[in-house]
Amino acid sequence: MIKIENKQTLNNALLELVKNDFDMARVVKCVEKVNLRSREDGFQALLRAIVGQQLSVKAAAAIWGRLEKADFVSEHNINLSTDEQLRECGLSRQKVNYARALAIAKIDYKKLHFLSTDQATEILVKVSGIGRWTAEIYAMFSLNHPDVFPAGDLALQEATRILYNLKDRPKEKEMRKIAQRWKPWRSVASLALWEYYAKNKNREGV
Repeated sequence: MIKIENKQTLNNALLELVKNDFDMARVVKCVEKVNLRSREDGFQALLRAIVGQQLSVKAAAAIWGRLEKADFVSEHNINLSTDEQLRECGLSRQKVNYARALAIAKIDYKKLHFLSTDQATEILVKVSGIGRWTAEIYAMFSLNHPDVFPAGDLALQEATRILYNLKDRPKEKEMRKIAQRWKPWRSVASLALWEYYAKNKNREGV
């Protein structure tokens, strides 16, 4: 598997992507630059993804900042914390439970790097609070997989609506069907569409 882990591999994948799809070529031309969004792997990366669920980028960053300041970003310290302390950082009751579930899951994060997207996703979604979107975001940003498309992402749905001039935002099932045309570079298409969303909406998508 070729991983999208540096600018060179990203640019090579972009060339392949736009060569086969006129609409995606239009997106890339419009945004001018597609940014690599690699993140650290491991517990903190997944915890941060959970924190960001159904929140704006700005709100999620504020909560994460408070968790970091309180030093509640490790499995050990999450286990030592009280629900009240986590709630004071901005986590909802549900996300407190999710954080605790992740802290006791004992995921083998190194092993995930050697698995396919489907295999890694299957392991991650077994943890309470990690749905398909969170697992796919992790596979894309922390494992650098090239062919991931988080079809449930609202920013991707809106960017696709704008791109194809659709009346309504396409739902997840339709998004997965549309994204088939971008294989085997669906991660790169996602990155381009997030930039497209940001340019059209003047705000970051993920």
